[in-house]
Amino acid sequence: MELNTADRNERHIVLMRRAGYIALFGNLALACVKIFLSKVSGSLAVMGDGIDSLTDVAIALMTLIVSTVVSRPGDKEHPWGHGRAETTATMALSFVIFFAGAQLALSSIGSLIRHSYKSEVSPAALAAAAISITGKAILAVTQYTLGKKSGSAIIKANAQNMKSDIVMSSGVLLGIGAARLFRCPSLDPVTALLVSAWVIKNAIAIFSDMNTELMDGNTDREIYKRLFDAASSVKGVSHPHRARIRKIASRWDIDLDIEVDGKMSVSAAHEIACQVESAVRCAIPDVYDIMVHVEPAGLNDENEQYGLDESDVR
Repeated sequence: MELNTADRNERHIVLMRRAGYIALFGNLALACVKIFLSKVSGSLAVMGDGIDSLTDVAIALMTLIVSTVVSRPGDKEHPWGHGRAETTATMALSFVIFFAGAQLALSSIGSLIRHSYKSEVSPAALAAAAISITGKAILAVTQYTLGKKSGSAIIKANAQNMKSDIVMSSGVLLGIGAARLFRCPSLDPVTALLVSAWVIKNAIAIFSDMNTELMDGNTDREIYKRLFDAASSVKGVSHPHRARIRKIASRWDIDLDIEVDGKMSVSAAHEIACQVESAVRCAIPDVYDIMVHVEPAGLNDENEQYGLDESDVR
């Protein structure tokens, strides 16, 4: 059974909060274990991994706060609702991830320059990395599942961050293992430096995606194809054009111009516009709002602002 708008919003909020609590307590436990074992082992790579888990705790808290903000309905100051709070928070998340990666890079470089790493690699460091991989794998699966169900950008970004953490912890495990096997402790900070580069790369990717969304951009051409196909399927519609689709949190806000017979009554033209709206909502899930502008067939308004035509996406 298809959920109505209110039910979808409520489900979105519930899933966001569930993901936030799972990430909060899971990462808090992992952070405590890794930081404790890094103190025991003296491993810089494990310490960096632990700090990364602390940033994940902050991200989880942010998710819980954002879930409260986006649940508010539209008002006079925010007629489109508060969904963009999720986009803004996700962008802030990218800065947190970038900062964690940069700090780890600086610490690693400093350690290599000063030779301030232990002469032996402790088994505790290996245990910390193994625990981290297991814990992060469980968290990544739960975040990815909840992100897919809710369509939440911040949960999806967190799931991507968890996947990066698995790679990070795997790199830490390999680096520490190699350092212990070959009796080359300098591999510990080298591993940490490589891990930091991976973290920074993912932070930049998240920032880029959220920046596109905040700028009302949309690189998904497939959704435009579905929009034009849905509009063209309605009898009486010709030349759907000047389409603009932007994302507000996990939902779509759509503008579209259509042409109808200029001799048609206002009432009949309005009925066709309503049919187009219904067709679009069936073709594109999670639509927040659709604005269908009706024009007489053959009108060529040179003052129209930019929008995509079918030729732009075919």
